[in-house]
Amino acid sequence: MPIRGMLRFADAEASFEDAYFVIVGVPFDKTTSFRSGTRFAPTTVREATQNFEKENFEHGTTFADIPVHDAGDLYEEGSADEMVDSVYEEAKRIVDAKKFPLFIGGEHSVTPPIVKAFGEISVITIDAHLDFKDEYQGLKNSHACAHRRIVDHIGQGNAFAFGVRSMSADEDVSKAIYADAFRIHEEGCEKVFEEMLSKLKRRSIYLSLDIDGIDPAYAPGTGTPEPFGLTPWDVRYIINRIGERLVGFDVVEISPPYDNGNTSVLGARMMREVMAVKWKTMKK
Repeated sequence: MPIRGMLRFADAEASFEDAYFVIVGVPFDKTTSFRSGTRFAPTTVREATQNFEKENFEHGTTFADIPVHDAGDLYEEGSADEMVDSVYEEAKRIVDAKKFPLFIGGEHSVTPPIVKAFGEISVITIDAHLDFKDEYQGLKNSHACAHRRIVDHIGQGNAFAFGVRSMSADEDVSKAIYADAFRIHEEGCEKVFEEMLSKLKRRSIYLSLDIDGIDPAYAPGTGTPEPFGLTPWDVRYIINRIGERLVGFDVVEISPPYDNGNTSVLGARMMREVMAVKWKTMKK
């Protein structure tokens, strides 16, 4: 079970029973390979939400009407394997209760156990890195293996990575489906995304936003920044395009020590965008 933190995500005033959206923080960064600090993100993202108004005028919705529950943070102690087990148990509790989970990482290793809790779904990851290693530094649950573990859970052909601009020779890319950022910039986000979306076999979609998928000019506060990334508008387009099909969301790899709070603000705003869009589609 999560541990209640001192600060609640803004407007998350519903009980677990009454909520549709449930927020959980996972302050874990023990497999970080470059710059650590993502363990601080659940706190700084919640702090950033205090800046926003309740109204989403562009969607015709207000958080005064959207039932959101903040379940607090999971323990950060323990190994990566223990973290994965803990996240899976919490995600399963939320999914079984027919709620919509939103997780705040932490690193990208928190995503595969959330996906596992759903069973047969499609997954889209927005990420600068393919993250398709079978293991990294002796760990199968490293953040460098996140997309590979996702595919292990849901099968080939049910997931793709979007915005990739970094991969290594020890990744079996023949088993991965991805769109690189260079092609996206050349051909346009909408065109490439529509092509990738058509490849998915299952209607329900879980979206994982590794914040480094966005160019570091917009999101410098991350552990492994890569230039030539997506824009926040690209990500907003994706959220709005698949909003009706979304069943869950996470934002990961925000590392607050490496900027002045802008990346946490961006991550928080993306979470609110997901909830506003999903709620709007449910009320049609």
